[in-house]
Amino acid sequence: MSQLDPYGNQTPDRTPDHWVPDPWLDEPDREAAGEWSTGNGHGDAPYTGSGDLSYSEGEAQTAAYPQVQPRPQASAEPEPEPVRPRRPGPGKRRATGRAGRNLPAAISVGVTLGAVVIASLFVWRPAFLAVIVVAVAVAVWEMSRAVHGVGAHPPAIPLAAGGLVTVGMAWYAGEDALLLGFLVTLLAALVWRLADGLRGYGRDAAAATLIAVYVPFLGGFAALLAQPDDGARRVIVTLAAVVLSDTGGYAAGVFFGKHPMAPTISPKKSWEGLGGSLVATAVGSAILLYLLLDVEPWWGAVFGLALSVASVLGDLAESMLKRDLRIKDMSNLLPGHGGLMDRLDSVLFALPTAYLLLAVFT
Repeated sequence: MSQLDPYGNQTPDRTPDHWVPDPWLDEPDREAAGEWSTGNGHGDAPYTGSGDLSYSEGEAQTAAYPQVQPRPQASAEPEPEPVRPRRPGPGKRRATGRAGRNLPAAISVGVTLGAVVIASLFVWRPAFLAVIVVAVAVAVWEMSRAVHGVGAHPPAIPLAAGGLVTVGMAWYAGEDALLLGFLVTLLAALVWRLADGLRGYGRDAAAATLIAVYVPFLGGFAALLAQPDDGARRVIVTLAAVVLSDTGGYAAGVFFGKHPMAPTISPKKSWEGLGGSLVATAVGSAILLYLLLDVEPWWGAVFGLALSVASVLGDLAESMLKRDLRIKDMSNLLPGHGGLMDRLDSVLFALPTAYLLLAVFT
C-alpha cells in the first residue's frame, strides 16, 4: 500500500530497508510529516511505520535512525575582507608611470653625461671630439641592431668607421668636409653590402642611408659648433636648450597634460607639454645667450623656440621609428633612459638648427 511522502509523492510502504528520513528536518518536523512517531520527543522510542514493525531501542537507532550530519550553522564571526594591494602614491606614479621612466636613475645618468661633456669642453677641448666619436659609434651600433627586427641588415662596420671619419673631418675642416665625410661613409656602406649579394639589397641600403644621415651627418654638427673660440659656450647653450625643452615638457605634461599631441606616435606627449617646452626653452635661452654669447634676449628667445621645436620633432621622429620597429628603446645601455639614441634623438635635430642660428646671431 502506497502513501504520500512529506513532499507529496506516492511512495511504497516505507520500511527501514529502503527508506531514509530527510536529514535536514528537525525531530518535531519529522513527527509532523509522519516519518516516525516518538514517545518522548527525543527519538528514543521504537520506530512505527505502516506495517506496525517494532524494533528494540538499539535496532531502532541503527535501522530507522541513520547517522545524520548536523546542519551547518552560519559562522558567528564574519569572514575577513580580502587585502587589496596598495597602489603607489602620486609621486611614484608620476615618476615612473606617467613619465614612462625611472626618474632618479634618469636624473643620475643625465647629470653624469652632462658632467662629462662640460669637463671635456673646458678642461681639454680635444676630449670633446672623443666624446662625439664614442657617441656616434654607440648610436650607429644601436640603430644597426634595432633594424634587425624588421629584417634589415645594414653593414655596421663601415657605418661606424665612416662616422668617425665624418666627425673628424668636420672637426678639422668644417662644413664641406662634413658633407664629404657623409658621402664617403654612405658609399662605403653600399659597396660593403654588395659583397653579400643582391638579395635584400634595397632594404639594407635604405637602412644604411637612414643611419648615415641620422647619426654621423647630424652628429657632425656638434664638431662644427665647437670649432670657434667660443665653441664651448655654443655647445653649452645648445645642450641647455634641449634639456630645458625636455624638462619643461615633462613637467607641464605630468601636471597639466590632458590633450594628446600625437597619440599614434607618442601617446605620452600632450599639447600642454609642448607649451611647457616652448616657454621654458624661450625664457632659459634668452637668459643664457645674453650671459654667455652677448646675444639680445629677443634673439635668444627665438633661438630657444626654434630649438624646442627641433627637439620635439627629433623626439617624435625617433618615436615613430621605434613604433615601426616595434621596440620600446633602442637598447638598455643607460638606466632610466634606454639607449644612447633615446637621449640623442632630440639633440641630433637641435645641432644643425643651433649651428645655423648661432652663425647668424653671433
